[in-house]
Amino acid sequence: MKKILTIAGTRPQLVKIAAVSRILRESFQEILVNTGQHYDYNMAGVFFDELNIPKPDYDLGIGSDSHGRQTGKMLIALEEIVDKEQPDAIIVYGDTNSTLAGAIIASKRHIPLIHIEAGLRSYNKLMPEELNRVMTDHVSTLLFTPTETAVKNLQKEGITEGVYTVGDVMYDAVIYNMELAERRFNLQNFDLVSKQYYLGTIHRAENTDTKEQLTAILKAFSKVEEKVYLPLHPRTKNKIKEYGLASLLTDSTNIHIVEPVSYLEMLLLEKNAKAIITDSGGVQKEAYFMKVPCVTLRLQTEWIETVEYGWNQLVDPLTEDLAEVLKYIQEGLPINNLYGSGDAAVKITNILKEMLK
Repeated sequence: MKKILTIAGTRPQLVKIAAVSRILRESFQEILVNTGQHYDYNMAGVFFDELNIPKPDYDLGIGSDSHGRQTGKMLIALEEIVDKEQPDAIIVYGDTNSTLAGAIIASKRHIPLIHIEAGLRSYNKLMPEELNRVMTDHVSTLLFTPTETAVKNLQKEGITEGVYTVGDVMYDAVIYNMELAERRFNLQNFDLVSKQYYLGTIHRAENTDTKEQLTAILKAFSKVEEKVYLPLHPRTKNKIKEYGLASLLTDSTNIHIVEPVSYLEMLLLEKNAKAIITDSGGVQKEAYFMKVPCVTLRLQTEWIETVEYGWNQLVDPLTEDLAEVLKYIQEGLPINNLYGSGDAAVKITNILKEMLK
């Protein structure tokens, strides 16, 4: 049986692994490496229990660090694993430092690299995620794209070989897990009423690494008329403390701060929100899957289809009035799902069997 080394380390990547590994392991021996890029249990570790993800064969526990040091630590550890396991192929997901580290190792060792969620572009190279996804695509052997837009992005960069549109594995995951979420949790657990709150998530560097930007976001939240339910990412929590912004939260009557929630809890919160306010790429898509209006606190998004069809609106908190935007936000156009039919993992596995037979 062919051996595939899967590398991940963040919350969204673990969700995708949960969707793909169930199918992949029917045909391949999968060796799972968790880099530990998300080191908080509620942010990542709980997923292994909640989503029945196979326990990692290697748990690196890298944790948070600067981009260079974090990626360097991953490279050192991954090189030893590749030497020991001698995989027939390496799978990476998305656009994180774990993705980039896996791509570098695969390319240096001439091992076929499979990039799931390839071809996404925000065209903002100030974002580390954009650099990671571009560099990974250019050394990949197989590129599994979620949309036709992603295929066109790759064509613009001269990448046409090994490209397959399979749909989005996150849609696979949402379909599989929503029923489980509704069986296990209800809104009473959170003291919330359906469609009477906004769900907020903030964590990206461009929104948390400057005091001006984060201050503007928190002030914008405080002006929203209804409750903003805000599971607080560790990065954001630390930055609020560093900048001395805690009073913006304690003085506000509508911002409800909670610890990070699990993936299943997040699905339930997303489905029942009046609208979602986020800077997360994954949450933007999940909002679309559930047909919940979304406001994205960024100047660009890699999920441009959600904006084009009216389900997602980009807002600059420095120059635009979030509370005013939310007053008039509405559902987008009724269309068929843009991200496949929920069988991306099956398509990926079938193509891999052809490549590695």
